[in-house]
Amino acid sequence: MKIVTAIIRPNALEVVRTALQDVGINGMTVGEVRGFGRQKGHPALYRGAEYNVAFQPKIQLELAVDDSRLDEVTEIISKQAHTGRVGDGKIFIASLESVIRIRTGETGIDAI
Repeated sequence: MKIVTAIIRPNALEVVRTALQDVGINGMTVGEVRGFGRQKGHPALYRGAEYNVAFQPKIQLELAVDDSRLDEVTEIISKQAHTGRVGDGKIFIASLESVIRIRTGETGIDAI
């Protein structure tokens, strides 16, 4: 099993979520995060004063997936979140040792 963490643009969330649900991926955790990479922020005006916005708003998705579906999930996220501009995001993949569904006690792939 793997844990997939994707950092994407906020406006890409619904298309990514819909595309994943269309192929049967129903569980994910979503959080609003802020950060920067190559964008390094941008200047902005507020009440006539210019300041630098260092952290960009992003969405962080986390999904636990079976190894057999990993390529499919990462391809969907990449395709749906892609605009070709700086700031499209990143996908991180890590091994997941165990999963336990608290309600039923199921473990492993059955718990996903």
